[in-house]
Amino acid sequence: MVSFRRTCSLLDCGNSSMDFGGTNLKYNTVLAKRTMANVRIIIPTPLRQYAGNRDAVEVEAESVREALTDLVERHDQLRRHLFSEDGRLRNFVNVYVNEEDIRYLERDGTALKGGDTISIVPSIAGGSFSLMDRLAAKRKDVLSPSEIKRYSRHLILPEVGMTGQLKLKQSSALIIGAGGLGVPLTQYLSAAGVGRLGIVDFDVIDESNLQRQVLYSTKDVGRKKLEVAKERVAQINPNVDVQGYETRLTSENALDILKDYDVIIDGTDNFPTRYLVNDASVLLQKPNVYGSIFRFEGQASVFDARRGPCYRCLYSQPPPPGLVPSCAEGGVLGVLPGIVGSIQAIETLKLLLGKEDTLIGRLLVFDALKMKFRELKLRKNPECPICGSNPTIKELIDYEEFCGLRGPSEQVGQELQITVDALKERLDQRHEVILLDVREPMEWEIAHLDRAVLMPVGEVPGRVNELNTADEIVVYCKTGVRSARITNFLRELGFRKVKNLVGGIDEWAEKVEPEMPRY
Repeated sequence: MVSFRRTCSLLDCGNSSMDFGGTNLKYNTVLAKRTMANVRIIIPTPLRQYAGNRDAVEVEAESVREALTDLVERHDQLRRHLFSEDGRLRNFVNVYVNEEDIRYLERDGTALKGGDTISIVPSIAGGSFSLMDRLAAKRKDVLSPSEIKRYSRHLILPEVGMTGQLKLKQSSALIIGAGGLGVPLTQYLSAAGVGRLGIVDFDVIDESNLQRQVLYSTKDVGRKKLEVAKERVAQINPNVDVQGYETRLTSENALDILKDYDVIIDGTDNFPTRYLVNDASVLLQKPNVYGSIFRFEGQASVFDARRGPCYRCLYSQPPPPGLVPSCAEGGVLGVLPGIVGSIQAIETLKLLLGKEDTLIGRLLVFDALKMKFRELKLRKNPECPICGSNPTIKELIDYEEFCGLRGPSEQVGQELQITVDALKERLDQRHEVILLDVREPMEWEIAHLDRAVLMPVGEVPGRVNELNTADEIVVYCKTGVRSARITNFLRELGFRKVKNLVGGIDEWAEKVEPEMPRY
């Protein structure tokens, strides 16, 4: 390691020399004119108690060495945590300038320029302490001895403490959806001691859920998610009151369900419910903790129309049906919901604790493939139809209609549809039918219909010349949504014998070929 020293000891610098006219009188050395840069030093959470509970300190320095010297001279208690007795940076402390590790630059001699950010990254001991305490504390104004032991790692945080933990115990949060995002939310918020958790879900556990929804196990397949989630919460923390709503969230019931909770958490996987949750939260003046996932990318934010933008300020209109595939169609990395859901859980706890520095007005974008986080600034739209200066939406609307989702029968005309039974009959009778599979190659590898032609949705416009307008064509995807869009597209181009397979290959596997793999 390189010693953190200037012309004197880093830990014992005093007025041992003076500069007059660029000459050091003690060492008789000509010094270059100093160019000081204004830089920001980020103080990590474990060390903030030794820096006056500050999360950042502004200093002027030419190099990392001088910046850290200035820091420990201002906050002497930091010295022993950063430096050994001989003035060297401790082995368990890394220092970054912006995003670069100084070990791969000029170490402590790395030059600084105005606006640079220095990050101190000490190693942090992990681990957890779990006490499966079955004694439920009924009082909301005190913590029982068992709760004090359970939440001890919270209680020694200056930002939480006894007061903060009592706030959590007295608070409530509603999780919309017990799927990929809802699972880590349920686990961490119950473990954290949020007094009352509401969960809205009407789905049952499917084998395809187990790759990412780690609250459930193989033996739970076929059971109701809400039922299993309530059992797991009781095992994690019996002090938490769980209220389940085994129903689809609709314009008719949303306000009644959401009104009794402090924070609303969006763990949905479809656009109609997402806009419904946003609008209901705005009308009820409640914060909405947003999260979404797709393939390797996730997003998170906090929407609160009282203090910043809402979801409609970010996306005023939903995409056309079928344009953006769902996780069931496009896939998702199993770990990703755990990361994004955990971020939502953190933001929820901060809101319940009354912390100001939340994701309100900021969109956090996570790319798991590149392992990169980006932060984008969000602004309130003064023309937003629900939270703008002159709102036009003053009550909940029909969100299925708003998002253009009314089932295959309304996406394409009845005359342009064919059921799996009807298709099987035509194939059995050896009719000449072109089967056009518009799914992605990865889906094709799992299963496809015999003699089908693979032409993914994005390739159809460029390959349409491969099709004959005189042929009878049946378009299919996984469930019939993407294929409906392509059916309409081909119809507009003059294909008069094109039809959409209702229910897609999934319904074909269920009703016609039960041995076919389903995903």
